[in-house]
Amino acid sequence: MSKLILGIETSCDETAAAVIEAAGDGRLILRSSVVASQIELHRRFGGVVPEIASRAHTEAIVRITTEALGRAGTSVDGLSGIGVTYTPGLIGALLVGVNFAKALAYSNGVPLVGVNHIKAHAAATFIAADATKGAVQELGAAPLPTEESPALALIASGGHTSILLLRSPTDYRTLGRTRDDAMGEAFDKIGRVLGLPYPGGAALDRLAAEFLESGRTPSFTLPPVAIAGDTLDFSFSGLKTCVLDMINHQRMKGEEPDPAELAAALTITITSSVTRRLEEALELTGARTLFAAGGATANSHLRRALAELAARRGVRLYLPPLSLCGDNGAMVAAQAYFELLEGNVAPPSLNGLATGESEL
Repeated sequence: MSKLILGIETSCDETAAAVIEAAGDGRLILRSSVVASQIELHRRFGGVVPEIASRAHTEAIVRITTEALGRAGTSVDGLSGIGVTYTPGLIGALLVGVNFAKALAYSNGVPLVGVNHIKAHAAATFIAADATKGAVQELGAAPLPTEESPALALIASGGHTSILLLRSPTDYRTLGRTRDDAMGEAFDKIGRVLGLPYPGGAALDRLAAEFLESGRTPSFTLPPVAIAGDTLDFSFSGLKTCVLDMINHQRMKGEEPDPAELAAALTITITSSVTRRLEEALELTGARTLFAAGGATANSHLRRALAELAARRGVRLYLPPLSLCGDNGAMVAAQAYFELLEGNVAPPSLNGLATGESEL
């Protein structure tokens, strides 16, 4: 018998809700997905303002959830569970979603599940279908990892960059992580200094493509983000500082950097460092399946580099569609389903936690 799970996401600047159907044959089918983006609200500031984000979540969450339930053709009474992101994220934004989900769940007698945002991103790869303008389109879902056949996952977004070992959809171990800035954060902050529209990562992706497709190569190199030594960790802070110093130095001389060349050099450095770390992790773990998820994995150059890595290593690569790379409710609902199978129901005392990556 199929089950319907509602997922609610408010960890940063997207208010999102979605309904997942756990079909009797084991597939997770996306029945609806609604996202209210706050990009226009934060664009004038060049980044997310936490207080504005929290207020916008409060204004949108009832409407977004109602729309997600309506598109899925169900009501709260028809749900088998409600999942909500409770960690990590902006604390004010998290509390909006957590408190709303608690009220919705307990007033209707529906089990509540607290979902870790990092795990949820990986869960996006297990969804077997995507709802696009009301139509369901079949996608290839990743196989569920097991103790005998673990998978490796790259989670890369504006707030997180981690390499995880998955032994099951609820059993994660962190192998490497950023020690400071995240990949998406580095892209966006450099884009802002260059005067590119927010979010800067998307604009840098397009500029890098234009530069590299013209047959040119950058005239300079940038420091790698893979930390030297016996570790799988990253550091994006030094790369970001190096690029900002280059820009400032040129401007002090009355010159302007070529945004396209800088975007290409930045992209080459990040993708080569990340794939190097993943190759080391594949060698270390013997994993034959690779997942990649999170907003930064929408970057076309990173997706291409991951495909090349998978082909070279002979492993299976699974990437969610672009619509499920950024923050969304579908990934939360998917992870909530797996947590429910383990009996991980949240108590009425569930609270938001700003940090949580170290729990994996």
